[in-house]
Amino acid sequence: MVRPSRRRLLAGGLAAMGAGALPARSAAEPIALRRGIALWPWFSLTTEYPAPRTDYAWPPFQADRPVPTRADLMRLSALGFDFARLPLDPGPFVAFTGARRTELLASLGAAIDMVLAAGLRVLLNVQANAATHHYTPDAFYGTERAPLFPAYRDLVGELARLCARKGVDRVALEPVNEPPQACGAGAWTRVQDGLLTAARSAAPALTLVATGSCGSLVAGLTALDPAPLARFAPLLYTFHFYEPYLFSHQGATWLTEEPFYRWLNAVPWPGTRARMPETLEAIRARMAADGSVPQAEKARDRAVIAAKLREYGEAEPGPAYLAAAMAPVATWADLYGIPRQRVLMGEFGALRTDARYTAARSADRAAYLRDVRLTAERAGFPWSFWNLFDGLGLMDDAHAVDPAVAAALGLKVTP
Repeated sequence: MVRPSRRRLLAGGLAAMGAGALPARSAAEPIALRRGIALWPWFSLTTEYPAPRTDYAWPPFQADRPVPTRADLMRLSALGFDFARLPLDPGPFVAFTGARRTELLASLGAAIDMVLAAGLRVLLNVQANAATHHYTPDAFYGTERAPLFPAYRDLVGELARLCARKGVDRVALEPVNEPPQACGAGAWTRVQDGLLTAARSAAPALTLVATGSCGSLVAGLTALDPAPLARFAPLLYTFHFYEPYLFSHQGATWLTEEPFYRWLNAVPWPGTRARMPETLEAIRARMAADGSVPQAEKARDRAVIAAKLREYGEAEPGPAYLAAAMAPVATWADLYGIPRQRVLMGEFGALRTDARYTAARSADRAAYLRDVRLTAERAGFPWSFWNLFDGLGLMDDAHAVDPAVAAALGLKVTP
């Protein structure tokens, strides 16, 4: 996920999603994906050594990170998901060679087999880690001349071969997550062309996933010219959707460039002017209870929050707001003759915030997730929810499913 600055979105038309089953796949068509969920951090959260070292401890993934069990995967299938998006940090796969690299690839292959055995298709997504000091997105694919781009491109080819061996009717490959380049940047066009070329050369029949730059935002996809990419068919396209961020990312502590997000704790959904005073009061109370942050910082953040909440309330975000924000994707797809079912809303979600996760907040979160999901489905887009675990997750630390979230996603909730 990325946090962009707010931006104006072009309006566009929406079309209703067909109710019938997706047609059988021909050799030139991508695999059908409809309802998915991300399995981060199964192959993420690493144990790299600090600078100036550029290597990882072994094993490279943190031992205490949440990992889905076979029972979890079976539960996801029973709920009604038909695919899982499996994020993968490429750093360890590039850093290690020889027997250890072989072991990493074997463990990845076993994980894919486990997901497939649960009756789910797999979308393998390569996600470089911006939090590391060496194996960063910029170092891997900031430009086609990035220092680690050749190694990354080779890894994409290797992963494409692995996916193809698992079955081109069951597995697809997304070579990059949320490219950092500016919307419409030529650098991203060249980088994506190189990665898709490597993947297609390695796996002629594998479904690949293309995206726009600037973090896979709506504006990034709609700035993408898909005509040159037609030669990489079978191909899907993807965008991510967290609008409005003031709701979906309230309480996020990792948005250090916009630190006011850490205080947000009662932003409602839908949003109305009438509810903003109580929201601002709840935020002020949270600030007052925290003695670790200097008053000058709090004053700065209060001023920003007041302006943001005023803007939020005036926009009165709700289902119509979401439809307008997502409409440019439908317009783009129709303009280029891309069937809507080949455009994946690859991420959406809303943060669940620890002690502030009240019953009212839970209901608002579920309402937001339902509204985003329905907006995508009405437009004809398949979707993948972020995430299985963590603060945006479907499951808690005990691997119990949140029934409100499952219902919001239109899943088969059982007592």
